[in-house]
Amino acid sequence: MPEVASPRFTDLAADAPFGGLEPVAQFHGPMPTGVTVSQSGRIFVCFPKWGDGVRFTVAELRDGQPFKFPGDGAADLISVQSVVIDPLDRLWILDTGSPMFQPVRPGGPKLVCVDLRSEAIVYKILFPEDVALPTTYLNDVRFDLRRGQEGMAFITDSSDKGPNGIIVVDLATQESWRKLNGHPSTRAEDPHDFLPIVEGRVFMERNAKGETKPVQMGADGIALNSIGERLYYSPLISRRLYSVMLDALMDRSVSPEEVAATVIDVGDKGGASDGLEADSDGNIYATNYEHNSIQRLNGEGAWETVVHDPRLLWPDTMSIARDGYLYVTANQLHRQARFNGGEDLRRKPYSLFRVRIDRQPVLLH
Repeated sequence: MPEVASPRFTDLAADAPFGGLEPVAQFHGPMPTGVTVSQSGRIFVCFPKWGDGVRFTVAELRDGQPFKFPGDGAADLISVQSVVIDPLDRLWILDTGSPMFQPVRPGGPKLVCVDLRSEAIVYKILFPEDVALPTTYLNDVRFDLRRGQEGMAFITDSSDKGPNGIIVVDLATQESWRKLNGHPSTRAEDPHDFLPIVEGRVFMERNAKGETKPVQMGADGIALNSIGERLYYSPLISRRLYSVMLDALMDRSVSPEEVAATVIDVGDKGGASDGLEADSDGNIYATNYEHNSIQRLNGEGAWETVVHDPRLLWPDTMSIARDGYLYVTANQLHRQARFNGGEDLRRKPYSLFRVRIDRQPVLLH
């Protein structure tokens, strides 16, 4: 069993909005998932192919409107789940290669890097079949450029049909491997033990015949702590937060048992989350799709409410920018037809918000 470290909790926000949520952009087309902000303030979003009409799967926002990026199409993108700016101000694009959650094929799942100055593709990393399995769903990615010759990438596999885990990529050699493959900390919680509640209703798959099935998406959100020692992650269907030693993930010779021995159960986040993020002060942020909010775990082990607002209908992905704001997409994921008897209950527009975080949050009592 992983070591357990129980954080202290502050009370979460009640019904009233709190935190000063600000709208940035609205989307009247397909639903967005990922967002990232460059050092100069350029904003990028992505639109996976989940059934909406997606004309381009990655976009740059200009005057609040999405424009295809990169413009030349050289990336051969299929269905992008995540976009992330690295410390060198390069845009990384995580392509699931899995439109409509279909089984992936060789050459589909990939990690693409774009130099924002030239807008040229500088990396296109493909995954071998023993890393991106037919069931794999590449969800989110973080980078530590202090490790290896050119840095390392860490990716969550959130599949609901096969083993979950963490994929590690050496950017210099473009080699990749799986760690924590099928480990309990990467899997959705057993539906007999936990079912998330969103807008007062159990979040599960419901078809037009009235048949139901638990959602079983595993490792989803991912974040690196500020000192580059541990990787934090959380299954989509779980209120638990976990961490693992980066050294154990990077060393291919470390056995699965030895890697698992470095896993820590950080504790209950107070709600299930989709995205995770971390700042340079050592805080870990977690969206909370059950409570329309964003929490953060501070250095003292206490959970603080950063923002709570009814407009945060399924807060998905976060990005901390140099302007002192945390950006977050809200895409009403739980209102899709597959979760509501075949009826699409989403109401456009979907939103990109931001909230200021370079100040002390109010601790609610």
